[in-house]
Amino acid sequence: MDLSQPSLSRRRLLSSAASAAPMTTFGILGTLSSHAKSAQRTGPVVGEGEHRYEVIHDWVTLPDRYSWQITHNVAIDRDGNLYVIHEGQEDLPDHPAIFVFDADGKFVKAFGQQFQGGGHGIEVRTEGGEQFLYVAAYQKLKTIAKLTLDGEEVWSQKAPLESGAYPDDENTRTDFSDRSEYWGRNHFLPTNFAFLPDGGFFAADGYGAHMIHRYDGDAQYVSSFGGSGTEDGQFKTPHGLWIDSRGEQDLVVVADRANKRLQWFTLGGEHRRTLDGFILPANIDQLGDTLLVPDLSARITLLDRDDNLIHLGEDPAWREQVLADRMAMRRGPSANWMAGRFLHPHDACFTPEGDIYVAEWVASGRISKLRRVS
Repeated sequence: MDLSQPSLSRRRLLSSAASAAPMTTFGILGTLSSHAKSAQRTGPVVGEGEHRYEVIHDWVTLPDRYSWQITHNVAIDRDGNLYVIHEGQEDLPDHPAIFVFDADGKFVKAFGQQFQGGGHGIEVRTEGGEQFLYVAAYQKLKTIAKLTLDGEEVWSQKAPLESGAYPDDENTRTDFSDRSEYWGRNHFLPTNFAFLPDGGFFAADGYGAHMIHRYDGDAQYVSSFGGSGTEDGQFKTPHGLWIDSRGEQDLVVVADRANKRLQWFTLGGEHRRTLDGFILPANIDQLGDTLLVPDLSARITLLDRDDNLIHLGEDPAWREQVLADRMAMRRGPSANWMAGRFLHPHDACFTPEGDIYVAEWVASGRISKLRRVS
């Protein structure tokens, strides 16, 4: 790995580029693409003021030879290609778990069979001018990996045993009789990444030890912070994370999902602040001075530089309907889903133009595009 140049995630690159543009309170002025400004609306509009979006559900579809198996996360590369990872079914080992679409939503390619049954987090990162995919796989897979954009594996690894958070056989045992033997606080169940400017990265063990692990530029373990609990500095499902560059000092912000909050830390893991007001925050993205937080409980939230919140698709009555029969709504039929409303946003990311892609945790899969119209 070339450490002579800073390594940027796709999302951090957007943040850096956007910071040079004129800003409004919640975002970027004048970044609407000609496509967004001229396209005929085909969906309902959500949001308010400077942050109004046309919601286009089912923005992408798969060729007939493939099927969605619970969509999880999304990322885009510098050419505008969209990468989608689904959990995948363990009993379909030859089916890919990662799908690529161009900026117009046209299917390009598929790969990643090794993540079937546990596909979760995906990010695009630029290192020395070359782009790579970082993938987090949970369930029985318990793996983090780095791939080329064509799906060739650069490296993969299991739990950082040096952290002392896992049993000695965590990375070798494969004979599980039931879920309890690979799921819980003493197991490695990674969910997402955040990338450091020095080439290193953080990986969130969101479903396992409830810890954040730091790695250097060679993907070697450095340190950890967190652990299960409700106090500041502790987590209950630290599901997503991001390097927040909005202030004078870069901080890592963690979507502490089951604790219904965000927490900010120094890059050394020291707690700085906590923000409540969420339901089930699942991940984080940034464009300029705006943070994007998909909330698993039926809404999307934006935060400005001062952490003021604006909700997209907010509808308490709809949320109650979703939560009243969560499994039935998640499994469909989609005819029962309301246009312009979300069920379970699991991940979301900005485009350079300020549009948003949303992946929802639903059995039939759903990727929506929020096309900015204001």
